[in-house]
Amino acid sequence: MKCGRWFAPLIASLLITGAHAQLRSGGVTSVGVGDVHIHVVLSTARNAGPYLMIRLMEGSTSTVIGTTYTNDVGEGQFNGIPVGSYHVQVSGDGIQTTESGPFDVDNRKMTQSQWVTVRRLEESGPTPVSAHSTIVSASDLNVPGKARKELDKANEEMAMQNWKKALEHLNKAIALAPQYATAYNNLGVLYAKTNDIPHEEEALKKAVSLDEHFAPALVNYGKLCMRQKNFPQAEELLQKAGTVEPNNPETLMLLADAEFMDHHFDAAIASAHQAHVSGQDHPSFVHYIAARAYQQKNQQPEALAEFKTFLLEEPKGPRADYVRGDVAKMQNTSQPTSPQ
Repeated sequence: MKCGRWFAPLIASLLITGAHAQLRSGGVTSVGVGDVHIHVVLSTARNAGPYLMIRLMEGSTSTVIGTTYTNDVGEGQFNGIPVGSYHVQVSGDGIQTTESGPFDVDNRKMTQSQWVTVRRLEESGPTPVSAHSTIVSASDLNVPGKARKELDKANEEMAMQNWKKALEHLNKAIALAPQYATAYNNLGVLYAKTNDIPHEEEALKKAVSLDEHFAPALVNYGKLCMRQKNFPQAEELLQKAGTVEPNNPETLMLLADAEFMDHHFDAAIASAHQAHVSGQDHPSFVHYIAARAYQQKNQQPEALAEFKTFLLEEPKGPRADYVRGDVAKMQNTSQPTSPQ
């Protein structure tokens, strides 16, 4: 099954246990060890966010010494690392796997920070809409052709990351059609790409106010609310989007995640199951969300079944490796102890 490029925020709260990595070595004494703080940033200079796997490797080899995951602000910590030479590898959904340069842990620098810049494979944030899309806002029906042309020009400029020119074309489209919901949606996308969160929210809020049934704007605004950890509002927006497009697997996955983060576990399970039956291209991650929701309800057999379905649909990658370890722990815990 297709793995959704948008990696849900619950990973940060469920995969990251504290801020510490688990090192492969056993007990480490306080002599001859150091701590390394890893900062992962995107090529746009924004922090890379949670759920990216960081592997600490020995010297220039591929021998893994420890593993951790980034927190909400793209940071991970390795504590108690023996003196020596290391590098790190950062991987995860939606980014190119990236390795840092070598660095040393020695007695002169017991605590240090390392910065790793990663690039996205594709944009996983809000997405623009074409002037010729089949998904049309009711407020766009009477938009003049000149405004639609300006929107198309803006999209072309955004594809080439010419943000200033794209903004000029979007402003022209809005001047020609002040009720152009698609133009406001795409304006929100532009501000998201340039890390202007206040203007992104303003533009998406305007798009939704012009048409509260315009699914692309509802989804994009919902994504923003998820990043802001405003889960109740994200859930409300994504529920509306799901009403408009009841069988859109990506929307259902986002809704399930918002419901989980808002502690509506039964609803999260229902949305995940709905995404599963919506088609073969549903994101495998919906099964991870359902499994975690079942765990919150203390329904371990159901959680185990969802984890196994996830692994059938996504057998490889950092997420699969982590889930496989989780499944092993659950199965070991469920085994009855033999009599002495």
